[in-house]
Amino acid sequence: QDKEKLEICKLNDPPSAETVQGMIKYARNVIEEFRRAKHYKYILYHPFIGFLDFFIPPGELLEICELSLDKMGAVFEDSNVYMLHMMYQAMGVCLYVQDWEGALRYGQKIIRPYSKHYPSYSLNVASMWLKLGRLYMALNNRTAGVKALKRAIAIMEVAHGKDHPYISEIKKELEDH
Repeated sequence: QDKEKLEICKLNDPPSAETVQGMIKYARNVIEEFRRAKHYKYILYHPFIGFLDFFIPPGELLEICELSLDKMGAVFEDSNVYMLHMMYQAMGVCLYVQDWEGALRYGQKIIRPYSKHYPSYSLNVASMWLKLGRLYMALNNRTAGVKALKRAIAIMEVAHGKDHPYISEIKKELEDH
């Protein structure tokens, strides 16, 4: 599956091997920079207030994701693992700032490649279906929400067993909506 996981854009003039290698290097670097940025704390000195510390604002983190996705998207398909990683990070930022529509957009792009890259009963895929289901429900799209939550449950029943408390919790969620 390595070829699928590192899928390159299908262009009339395919990128050179050097371009692809350069983009892989860029992707690895930007992923590492993003990891550091999520946890990086700035400390500034203000003459009247003293020392101030703060984290990088979520909007800037989302901008890092979007800019890197634009750049990588010139060479990589959306199903490429580097693209998926940054989309997942962008989805996380959207969830953090309660931008449900933004999170849903990223989740919808992620789910098909996840379903292709991971085994049939992967909890990574179930987790993404669960997030999508809850987002659909939050956005009042009950039909899509129920469908997504049922897909999550189907995977989780195989992975955890039908009597797992987490599955009961999701089924109760469905009944309450």
